[in-house]
Amino acid sequence: MKKIEAIIRKIKFEEVKDALLEADIEWFSYYEVRGVGKSRQERIYRGVIYDTSFIERILISIVVREINVEKTVKAILSAASTEEVGDGRIFISTVDEAISIRTGERGDTTLYKNK
Repeated sequence: MKKIEAIIRKIKFEEVKDALLEADIEWFSYYEVRGVGKSRQERIYRGVIYDTSFIERILISIVVREINVEKTVKAILSAASTEEVGDGRIFISTVDEAISIRTGERGDTTLYKNK
């Protein structure tokens, strides 16, 4: 099993969600997060200076079987890309075990019964 975490632009969330559903990835968690990127600038609006170095993003967290890793990554890449700086990152790490709280079942069958 692999855990895929993607940090994406907020405006791309609906497109990424739809792309994941099309790829049969029906369950994931997401969080609104803030980060600091390479870009440092201030914007002035009505005479008030706003620091824009804190970037609002969405963090998507998905645990998938090995056979679903590539299609999940492709779905995120195709939907999240604007081809501009700041599109985000995808991180993939190994998950050693999954346990269903309700049944106590272990392994990758706890993820999706039919996939």
